[in-house]
Amino acid sequence: MTDVPHRDIRDPRALRAIAHPVRLRLLEELMIAGTATATELAERIGESPANSSWHLRQLARYGYVEEAGGGSGRQRPWRLVVQTRSWGEADSPEAAVAGDAAAELLFGREYQALRAWFGSRRAEPSQWRQAAFANMSQAWLSAAELERISAEIEAIYTRYLDRFTDEGRRPDDARLVRLVAWGVPMVSDTPGSTR
Repeated sequence: MTDVPHRDIRDPRALRAIAHPVRLRLLEELMIAGTATATELAERIGESPANSSWHLRQLARYGYVEEAGGGSGRQRPWRLVVQTRSWGEADSPEAAVAGDAAAELLFGREYQALRAWFGSRRAEPSQWRQAAFANMSQAWLSAAELERISAEIEAIYTRYLDRFTDEGRRPDDARLVRLVAWGVPMVSDTPGSTR
């Protein structure tokens, strides 16, 4: 996918919209299903259809999901809005707090998923055990170099985004895979030290 829409989120309400565990589960289920109704999603996440429908409307209000067409009420299908999203330097203290809460919840969820993989990986087929990875490293980098690495990683991720909207582009043996990376300056344990 070459032209991936990007959204820089500045509205604290849009950030708070995804900083909710039920909404994250709904988004994850839509990643798997492609399209699903509030009732179908409710069954998958153990919530009521009314609650799922309300959360889907909140996600739609801030551009994370959209109606897929067809059906009505809780029987209308929803789908993800596929785009890259970022939020960085906040325009206001309220946006900063909302962005920090969203990042903490999102990365916390990913860390839980990594722990779940480590706990269950021995039951996976060998080709998936061998293909899965978790890498760690440190490097002395300038801010510009770190920014280039971030852009390179994002280019790898976005290469496969069209598979969310075009199932025909997925290989027959494809599974939804979590891709997470971060590059953050090391914080020293020594008070007053910057390195």
